[in-house]
Amino acid sequence: MAGAHAPLPQELLTRVPVIVGPTGIGKSRLAFDLALELDGEVVVADSRQVYERLDIATNKPSPEQRREVRYHMIDFVDPALTFNAADYVRGARSAIEDIRSRGKVPIVEGGTMLYVDALCDGFTLTGVPPDPALRAELQRVDPEALRSRLLSLDPDPGVDLFNPVRVVRAIEILQTAGPPLRRTRTRKAPDWNPVRIGLTASLEVVDRRLEERSRRQVERGLVTETQAALDSGVAPTAPVLTGIGYAEAVAHIRGELTLNELPGAMARANRRYARRQLRWWRRDERVRWFEIEPDPLPGILSYVRKAS
Repeated sequence: MAGAHAPLPQELLTRVPVIVGPTGIGKSRLAFDLALELDGEVVVADSRQVYERLDIATNKPSPEQRREVRYHMIDFVDPALTFNAADYVRGARSAIEDIRSRGKVPIVEGGTMLYVDALCDGFTLTGVPPDPALRAELQRVDPEALRSRLLSLDPDPGVDLFNPVRVVRAIEILQTAGPPLRRTRTRKAPDWNPVRIGLTASLEVVDRRLEERSRRQVERGLVTETQAALDSGVAPTAPVLTGIGYAEAVAHIRGELTLNELPGAMARANRRYARRQLRWWRRDERVRWFEIEPDPLPGILSYVRKAS
């Protein structure tokens, strides 16, 4: 763990840095560095890092990082199970309260847009239970038809229309509770101040980083990790295996992609996702953006300490 720190000013404890930006931009590294500087702990906001045993394509922090900094909301859900935004908000709120009660700074980091917004804007999402029969039906529908079905129920659902898991859940809620989807959320602002920090770079730089990361993930054993999950009984339709990286690895295992084609397919999917993330967060005027070059850490530290 990091060494001893002087007691933090009380006003700093009311500020929670929230690091957003496109996948592959370096959010995890920044969160780690901020935690070391501020005597903080990281609350991950990622819909796949919650799952156990699947580490490579989920981009979990390294064992070395986890020895120096404490992480929350990772590695605690069986991959065969489902986990939703309401589950995340409950757990993340509890983690933030615990971190603050010990005089440390919570640092929220992650790329799952709904998780970040639900946590920071104080949304309490509906408790509509899963409908296994409806989910089985919708899993047979192609993505474009799924999006059309959702938009016919609610023209402005406020979810990522290119994430099939989110679209299915939205349809499930709407068919039970009725439209609009936003009505199924109540809002209670947190008692801490989210300081939203966005990392950015040119699209060329982002794309190059994603290509390099995809290649490294395959080299680290992504296919072996995916096969082990399938062999343990995790269905290929489980949420974690439909995410970028694992979905392409499953396609390779099925013979639909060669090993040489796998990194490129992953990079293309990640590029599309990175652009959706950027569109999502660029609309939020509360995000203060920092270029990743030169080193943004000094400017971000100054911003966090001064933000009101």
